[in-house]
Amino acid sequence: MITFLICLALLVAAYFTYGTYLERVCGIDEKNPVPSATHFDGVDYVPMPRWRTFLIQLLNIAGLGPIFGAILGAAYGPVAFLWITLGGIFFGAMHDFVAGVISVKQDGLSLPEIIGRYLGRGAKLFMRLFTVGLMILVGAVFMSQPAELIAAKIDCPTLDNHIVVNGFSAMLLIVIGVILIYYVIATLLPVDKLIGRIYPIFGFALFFMAGGILVALLFGDYTIPELTSLRNQIAGAENFPIMPTLFTTIACGAISGFHATQSPLMARCIRNEKECKSVFFGAMIAESIIALIWAAIAMAFWGNVEGLNEALGASANKAAILVDEIANATMGRWLAYLVIFGVIAAAITSGDTAFRSARLIVADFMGIEQKSLAKRVAVSLPIFALGVIIILFLDFRTMWSYFAWMNQSLAVFTLWAITVYLFRRGKWFYLAMIPALVMTYVCVSYIFVSPIMAGMENRTLAYLCAGGVTLVVLIYFVVLFRKSVIHGKSAA
Repeated sequence: MITFLICLALLVAAYFTYGTYLERVCGIDEKNPVPSATHFDGVDYVPMPRWRTFLIQLLNIAGLGPIFGAILGAAYGPVAFLWITLGGIFFGAMHDFVAGVISVKQDGLSLPEIIGRYLGRGAKLFMRLFTVGLMILVGAVFMSQPAELIAAKIDCPTLDNHIVVNGFSAMLLIVIGVILIYYVIATLLPVDKLIGRIYPIFGFALFFMAGGILVALLFGDYTIPELTSLRNQIAGAENFPIMPTLFTTIACGAISGFHATQSPLMARCIRNEKECKSVFFGAMIAESIIALIWAAIAMAFWGNVEGLNEALGASANKAAILVDEIANATMGRWLAYLVIFGVIAAAITSGDTAFRSARLIVADFMGIEQKSLAKRVAVSLPIFALGVIIILFLDFRTMWSYFAWMNQSLAVFTLWAITVYLFRRGKWFYLAMIPALVMTYVCVSYIFVSPIMAGMENRTLAYLCAGGVTLVVLIYFVVLFRKSVIHGKSAA
């Protein structure tokens, strides 16, 4: 319990300390013009109250990550608390805040354009394709999983047992279809018409869910394991090393490149720069707290980490089953329905904004204005078609594995872009460069270690290869910075 409480306190304190420091680093000034005023279009550039943009940002970035990812990450033991806390503060919150501020200061620019501005034209072209691909993958993942949860709760044996295509039941296909229709509507409508009105309700549900679990942890008969070592406690630890697997399993609760793709949505809606701290930094801290709570209950509910691993093994690593069991036991049957509702809402709301982000990114680099409904439809239809194809022909484990790696790889590009941004402004760029190096090593080592990629059996050689690539990346940026000093830093 002590480790958990210390981590919780550190996350809360970071908002008032490190968050304030980053405001000074980024030169936040409420008098500066913001995109919602200078580019108002009534569709994507729409000013909204801070409490609303905060809740929308939280729902945009949350998804299943701080719940499912935290439960799966808790199988590694209390070391997960360390990654959620330090990662959430010095990696994730910094990443989300500075990326959001850059977008605010540059007319709500989308992430690939930001990366291109600081890492070059080649990086921009690559990231346009990479980011849109990730957004479609996220949309597909967060369409299929809530659909499975909903379909499992609907008592209709005639449809449930009728397999229609690729293992999908008729009921599951119907639910996917309903969610897809909602996604299309949410993607095409002005941001304040649907997302701006219902997301705050879902946001409160997410807080209620985490708050209920926290009360059960603090006052129930649960013992939260303490952090006494960095030992890997996951079942089959030799196949799931902490580096890099834990760092990709717990992504959204610590750092996630997906978040930076969502920041421009709210960067186009905040009313002044002073709101950036609560909307971007605050939402990430809130997500880390939610992840910390779910990791703690996952370890405590089954008595210890070993019990959690046994439960995961019995459920074929389906975190949704564990969430349902925890909710029913800690909050009772009826309140448990609210918990499941919160899980479903968190997934769906990240899925629809992923598709919305894909639309905006494609529109930005193709120069297609989005005030016209017909043009929004033209951009969106191919995106949704690809999402449906992914759902029908890729299983969830494959989707999630590639999503996890692509997600953290996107964070790497964003962190390096932030590093260049801070360097050009004459700020202490190491606050971004150190996380960039760590995450570069994580993503590269994943390529060499993961069986879905290189899968090198010699783990030492895999880590040495990852270290070599990371060193090359570091040398590249050192040379880039030296040239910038010699020729004069370009405009930030």
